[in-house]
Amino acid sequence: MNSMIYKKKTPLLLFLVPAFLFLAAFLFYPFVQNIINTFMKIGGLGRAAEGLNTPWYENYIRLFTDPYMRVAMKNTLVLILCTIVFQVGIALILALLVDGIRVGAQFFRTVYFFPIVISATALGLMFNLIFLYKGGMVNQLLLSLGQLETDVRPNGKVIVYWLDWKDQAHFLFTMLMPVMWQYVGFYFVIIVTGLNNISPDLFEAAALDGADGWNRTRYITLPLLRNVLCTCLVLAITGALKVFDLPWVMFGAGMPENQGWLTGTYMYDQTFNKMNVDYGSTIAVLIVVLGVVLSNISNRVFKPSEDL
Repeated sequence: MNSMIYKKKTPLLLFLVPAFLFLAAFLFYPFVQNIINTFMKIGGLGRAAEGLNTPWYENYIRLFTDPYMRVAMKNTLVLILCTIVFQVGIALILALLVDGIRVGAQFFRTVYFFPIVISATALGLMFNLIFLYKGGMVNQLLLSLGQLETDVRPNGKVIVYWLDWKDQAHFLFTMLMPVMWQYVGFYFVIIVTGLNNISPDLFEAAALDGADGWNRTRYITLPLLRNVLCTCLVLAITGALKVFDLPWVMFGAGMPENQGWLTGTYMYDQTFNKMNVDYGSTIAVLIVVLGVVLSNISNRVFKPSEDL
């Protein structure tokens, strides 16, 4: 039966052609049109192009001279680094800990994955309440620990100098913290799946040879997880370049002194708020190029092994 399917190509085409047409209509064509838009002058959404820019590469010149784009790139690179270190790193530690227990493992897998199923809007509103300027959970905790300055007026009224978590000194932590927290479970599930594919016989043989838990993790688990970790690394880099929802819900266009932009939020602001559709398209092309380049670099540095 299976051999007949592969000998007759018609059934394969019946499934492949519709999928290809769908990709061509909703992925390839918009992507090519987006590249064309970077050379055009477009005054707003839904408007026809007014012709080529003068010069035609004007948007790319602006891309490399825009000070806010440099801010967005800097913040995005910080986000990429934090994603690799904290999201993937914490997910690896949690996965190793959960894999080492037999009772309650399913409970912890569900709990750690749970933030992924919550909408970004709900998470953004929740963290807005957590970092609320006056009376937020973090500020209340700091107040109870005596970490906030207070002043007693002559009339006996106590004035609390609440910490503004969205000011110039703290906005980056406030913006990155929810993103770090939400996606740890995503990489946790991927790594746990990789751990489940490692044969228990290897650990039993190592235990018989006298290897303790740390040596089994160092010489068996981590080398066999190299391909999985490389996949997580690529996903972390490309995901950080596209982060938009949580920072936008928490900050919107009110980035502190225009120093809180990410590539995704700045692209959205230019396209839908400033109506610079052609410039927004240029930023989108840059995001794609950065994703491809950084992913290839990570694959070369942490080259997956074909033997594992």
